[in-house]
Amino acid sequence: MAAPLKILVWNEGVHELTNQPATMATMYPDGIHGAIAAALAQHHPEADISTATLADPEHGLSEDVLAGTSVLLWWGHSAHDQVADEVVERVHRHVLGGMGLVALHSAHFAKIFTRLLGTSCSLQWRNDGGRELVWTVKPSHPIAAGVDSPLVIPQQEMYGELFDIPEPDDLIFISSFAGGEVFRSGVTFTRGRGRIFYFSPGDQEYPVYHHRQVQLVLANALGWAAQPGLRHTVPEVGNPARRDFGK
Repeated sequence: MAAPLKILVWNEGVHELTNQPATMATMYPDGIHGAIAAALAQHHPEADISTATLADPEHGLSEDVLAGTSVLLWWGHSAHDQVADEVVERVHRHVLGGMGLVALHSAHFAKIFTRLLGTSCSLQWRNDGGRELVWTVKPSHPIAAGVDSPLVIPQQEMYGELFDIPEPDDLIFISSFAGGEVFRSGVTFTRGRGRIFYFSPGDQEYPVYHHRQVQLVLANALGWAAQPGLRHTVPEVGNPARRDFGK
């Protein structure tokens, strides 16, 4: 029997304390990370799901923790610069070695995301609480399985093009907004042996992670990004001894 997936939901945990804490406590009483973890448990009851925040020792991202993690979900927004560089290097090494990474909302500016993609990852934004329509443009991809098109999010921060990212491996979702903006809201990348998915909906001012279809996207992403049984080993250039192939 295969070992269960080990999922770590990481949240900087700053907005819960500083950005309208009473509202955040009502909307996400266990924090954004707690809401995501609870939702994922409904879709992956066999998985080992834990959470961590910026305030934890080593940000909850120690070598031992990462070595046993199948997929890391990362939510960040206002404290990207407070993530220690040595922790970023550690996470980077594990992604290259095969750990999955699901980057959420403003994690496009997280140190680990910009390090892996090698671009500014900048974008246009406007936060007026308008409606977002998330359109599936690659329905054959496992992350899109069962997801409505469009997925309707009543209130959400607008993210718009240009989104300064490299050409993605897969463009799965494109979002449109009332102001006419569009955005590549669901994209995948491969770095080393690791699979990466970025999904933009999820601003802290709106209950986006309680949306059943958003939860389904994240649950699907776990199944895609996880590679059960794969040890986190970074590919290396080697010079193997000459082999006899029977010629």
